[in-house]
Parts: sequence; structure tokens; C-alpha cells
Amino acid sequence: MIKKHVIYKKDKWNMLTVEVNGKQLILREISDQWGEESRTFLSRPEMMHWVAERFPKEKFEDNPEEYEEIIAAFKQV
Repeated sequence: MIKKHVIYKKDKWNMLTVEVNGKQLILREISDQWGEESRTFLSRPEMMHWVAERFPKEKFEDNPEEYEEIIAAFKQV
């Protein structure tokens, strides 16, 4: 059974979801700039490493609440 987690969804063109399919974590990021990107991780630590690179805390200095929400959502996966 696949379990889907919505990390964020700003509108139908800007969203990030993670599907848990057994041991695989399938991350899908849709943006109006880049289209759809899909990544498959084999472990949560591997995914969280990607998250740390994709969402550096410095990028959210003016909005730390958004950063905390995104990281908390990933930790729920």
C-alpha cells in the first residue's frame, strides 16, 4: 500500500509530495519553473540529506516558520 504525504502545496503548480511504497520513498516536486521532478530514496536518512541541501535554513531567514513547517512535514514521513 502506498501512503502519500503532502509536504507543501501552494497551488496545483507548486507542490511537493512524498509517497512511501514499502522501503522506497518517492519524492515528486512540481514547480511552475521546472516542471515535475521525481526522486527515489531508499532510506529516510538519504531523503533528509537531500532535504538539507534542497532547503538550506539560510534561504528562509525572512520566513523561519515556513522552514520549520517544511522540515516538520518531512519528519512525519
